[in-house]
Amino acid sequence: MPERIEDYGVIGDLQSAALVGRSGSIDWLCFPRFDSGACFAALLGTEEHGRWLLRPAGEVRAVQRRYLGETLVLETEYRTDEGRVRVLDFMPPRGSEPDLVRIVEGLEGRVPMRMQLIARFDYGSIVPWVLQTKDAWLAIAGPDALCLRTPVATRGEELTTVAEFDVQAGERVPFVLAWFPSHLAEVPPPLDATQALAETCDFWRDWSSRCTYEGDYREAVIRSLLVLKALTYAPTGGIVAAATTSLPESIGGIRNWDYRYCWLRDATFALHALGSAGYIEEVAAWRTWLLRAVAGDPADLQIMYGPAGERRLTELELAWLPGYEGSTPVRIGNAASQQLQLDIYGEILDALYEAVLHGLPPEHHAIGLQMELLRWLEENWRQPDDGLWEVRGGRRQFTHSKVMAWVAFDRALKAAEGRDFHGPIVETWKHARDDIHAEALERGFDTEQRAFVQSYGSKVLDASLLLIPIVGFLPPDDERVVGTDAAIERRLLRDGLVERYEEVEAEVDGLPAGEGAFFLCTYWLADCLILMGARRRRPRAVRAAARGTDGSRAPLGGVRPGRAAPARQLSAGLFPRRTRQHGAQSGARQARRGSPARPSPTCGAESATRAA
Repeated sequence: MPERIEDYGVIGDLQSAALVGRSGSIDWLCFPRFDSGACFAALLGTEEHGRWLLRPAGEVRAVQRRYLGETLVLETEYRTDEGRVRVLDFMPPRGSEPDLVRIVEGLEGRVPMRMQLIARFDYGSIVPWVLQTKDAWLAIAGPDALCLRTPVATRGEELTTVAEFDVQAGERVPFVLAWFPSHLAEVPPPLDATQALAETCDFWRDWSSRCTYEGDYREAVIRSLLVLKALTYAPTGGIVAAATTSLPESIGGIRNWDYRYCWLRDATFALHALGSAGYIEEVAAWRTWLLRAVAGDPADLQIMYGPAGERRLTELELAWLPGYEGSTPVRIGNAASQQLQLDIYGEILDALYEAVLHGLPPEHHAIGLQMELLRWLEENWRQPDDGLWEVRGGRRQFTHSKVMAWVAFDRALKAAEGRDFHGPIVETWKHARDDIHAEALERGFDTEQRAFVQSYGSKVLDASLLLIPIVGFLPPDDERVVGTDAAIERRLLRDGLVERYEEVEAEVDGLPAGEGAFFLCTYWLADCLILMGARRRRPRAVRAAARGTDGSRAPLGGVRPGRAAPARQLSAGLFPRRTRQHGAQSGARQARRGSPARPSPTCGAESATRAA
């Protein structure tokens, strides 16, 4: 049975990631990419769907976990009646093929240990052929192969590989698991685990040292930045939204989606965080990824792409997996990739504008992309769309989509002003910006509720409307903004967390009601409280956003899931979720500075990391 989501730690090599539980079981790992088939899928089923367990053989009295400084090397210490032992888990920055390293180190006494490796390719559906060579254990099926090297003797046991051994104080026992294409004639060469540990620590410490943020909650900011970096697909610069698929939005629910892809919107959120912390190389790499991924007709722009820019992300259901805590169906691929979401045009234009503000020189092809996107948006912004939340209940005139269409033209005009660019096209952009602004104010605001609503003519509140002052659509002291934020606090705030929208109209998203609160929205609310000068009036709300406080247990090292199910005191949603990580950074900056997390040009707000 899988563990609580918040009890998993994440390790990664900038091309894939693994989830390590408190029990010592690695329950999720996809090789060789984030979106490849999982060889360990117990997270979404049982141990028979693949896992790698390494822990004391006897009763464990206490468990302590931490990351080694500012790295993604995970240390788990176990205390037993026989002594103390720790396990170091990490994935070295990728060479030719991926490796996962586990080092058992004795601290006190002599501790009996047990290892169980259950390899199941293609999300737990394929039992591989296993071969023991002179110096390695091999598992092969289809295109995939795994190679395990360890000085410990292993043996087969009911279609699993197990080992029992003792570790004494001062002794180290390594286990190195490598993936390689099964058609290769030679297996990967042996890896020195001790050297790999030193090099991996050096890599992450060097990267962390480049962070320019100094101030309160720096540890939380660094930890969230490390997770954002871990979700970067290094070969291309794309940034995936999460390392997992099908973790439910509410325990037992059906809203279980595959987020191992590169959402344009989510990536722009991450870029605000990375750029504000001084990581300009990552911003530049994503910009070049974007230009390749979206090349072609602007009408064909997708909301998400594969890590290398793939466009065909066909959605399938895996019937053999029972899902996390019975939450079915388990899905791979994502049908929302074909949706129309107008807000991403604003997100892209805003991100490209921000990239220049962070010091990246203007790029000719990026300017050309912006011109084409604006040309298409000028003709199509009046269309209904599927909205920020990727609803599957039909297109509507979502207010947030119109606000972000306004952002697209607003940022284009600011960029033109910065380059002293003039001409008829600039006037066209001005007219489009003004027309969108006027329509959204007229049709997206409900005078009876004194609040903006989810879509034109609706009575439903939506947390995305908290972004109105953050992006500069209206100033924070505008009575319509104040009324909207107050209504959202009254009707969407549950147990200190903000839900995405009211479920009074089930047809909005085409799915049964019921989901956990979305941490992203809670950070937006903290943004608005600060913008409205409510930091002193509501200090607990602001500090809670900075700490990532919620009804669930404190997550390891600040690595956060995307949602909470407060009634059950559980975290839920994709893990680790990218939007939650840069939201935590935003909260830290808010609590320290009292400034909005995203630049709000028309409000004159201080530029900082965007909440998301």
